[in-house]
Amino acid sequence: MTERSILITGCSSGIGYDAAQGMRARGWRVFAACRKEADCERLRAEGFESPRIDYNDETSIQQAVAEVLAATGGRLDALFNNGAYACPGLVEDLPRGALREIFESNVFGWHDLTRQVIPAMRAQGHGRIVQCSSVLGLVTLGWRGAYVSTKFALEGLTDTLRIEMRGSGIHVSLIEPGPVTTKIRENAREPFERWIDWENAHRADEYRDKLRPRLYGPYSKDNFELPPEAVTKKLIHAIESPRPQARYYVTTPTYLMGTLRRLLPTRLLDWVISKA
Repeated sequence: MTERSILITGCSSGIGYDAAQGMRARGWRVFAACRKEADCERLRAEGFESPRIDYNDETSIQQAVAEVLAATGGRLDALFNNGAYACPGLVEDLPRGALREIFESNVFGWHDLTRQVIPAMRAQGHGRIVQCSSVLGLVTLGWRGAYVSTKFALEGLTDTLRIEMRGSGIHVSLIEPGPVTTKIRENAREPFERWIDWENAHRADEYRDKLRPRLYGPYSKDNFELPPEAVTKKLIHAIESPRPQARYYVTTPTYLMGTLRRLLPTRLLDWVISKA
């Protein structure tokens, strides 16, 4: 039996790193991509094949896909798009450049990589494309407008792709985690500092008293937070099951919000979310 192969992005830590470890343990040939070459080198030292993929760098995507397909003889059984970041701040304080930049990383780069692996999957007659979305692709929360908007865009793009791939042998799934232990808060500090002029914002007091302590204070778990292994379990089903689901919820908040979004009118849902 031909060894199954998977390309996973955002593998330097958190969800991507755990997914790489978990899939290798199940016998998959894992290409564990990272944005920074130093992280790729660390993973290579751990025995992974680790191409560099920076979603903002089209050349890195092209080179990585070529590297992976050359190594596998042109085959790729699964893609797990995972690498993403947040730029916290109120919508009224988000400059145009901040949105342009985060869409390049969280949407356009994912789309580019996905398009480039589809021809190989078509040629072999099968494939799995799994997108790591979020509960924030289903509902919104304040202070997270940049990240939320990318996840809502990803949801629509992925739903359309799934419909268009019907009958091709290529299955497309979304994983929608709620709070999972990762470095997303730590990694959000740099874009926040670069883009958000919080000291001159209309709600500067709330930035100082509410947002900054969450970003820079000691790490504290959110309610119902789960380890990255919870996402890996859903990934395994999405790429190994004969009948993968279109959506995989992870954590209690995702199940709750997915249900409330279907049942509640918008104004009532807004009220519930504002109390979260």
